[in-house]
Amino acid sequence: MADSWNKKEREKKKQQAKKEKEERKKERKEQSGSGMNGMMAYLDADGNLTSTPPDPSQRREVSLEEIEISVPRQTHEPGEPGTREGVLTFFNETRGFGFIRDTKTRESIFVHVNDILEPLTENGRVIYKPGDSPKGPVALQVRNG
Repeated sequence: MADSWNKKEREKKKQQAKKEKEERKKERKEQSGSGMNGMMAYLDADGNLTSTPPDPSQRREVSLEEIEISVPRQTHEPGEPGTREGVLTFFNETRGFGFIRDTKTRESIFVHVNDILEPLTENGRVIYKPGDSPKGPVALQVRNG
């Protein structure tokens, strides 16, 4: 047979549950710290997150000119403007393509046989003009360097 509860017992049970809920809430509040201060995070001089506020004596002013938002323009080496140097790391003569490793950026650049001005040897130094294609950077006007 099912237990029957009268109104007083149900009310007593509700009050007990409410009291337990308040106690749990109070415990959580005590564990988390004092409100918002427990949730604050600060950056130190190295850019790491810390829980301690920074020392005001270590503060330094930064001028707007020091802040770089984009990548600075590349300056070209003296000589022919717009040319770059690299090493021909791979070339497949039967298929007509290869790759050049740029000496400055260490980036791998695609080269097609139609853009080669003179015969090249693998692992030989080359001079080229950088270009872009829908699939990425390409080397144009490639010659021995």
